[in-house]
Amino acid sequence: MIHAVKQLPRHFEEVQKGRKTFEVRKNDRPYAVGDLIALNEYNAEEKCYTGRSMLCYIDYILNDSEYCKEGYIVMSIKPCVVRKIDKPYNPQCMCADYSIPLITDGAER
Repeated sequence: MIHAVKQLPRHFEEVQKGRKTFEVRKNDRPYAVGDLIALNEYNAEEKCYTGRSMLCYIDYILNDSEYCKEGYIVMSIKPCVVRKIDKPYNPQCMCADYSIPLITDGAER
């Protein structure tokens, strides 16, 4: 499953640079390990999306009332890539590469 969420520019930049490897989110969706989270940069002052986005893999979820505020979770995330496969799909040929972020600037490529 892919969860599309808003991300403030300062947090988006930190994920993009590899310094922020977690998300603290309200537990209002069926987040699960193995899901993807689409971080869509959102300018709250101008109330609009910037057009930049990044896809991340949810690697771990902490949902423990001892450590998390009630109704919130902490997710370990890893930026990942989307690959176009021109040949028939062969899972043995695919590697688990979550290290390179997919970042868009809103322009067609």
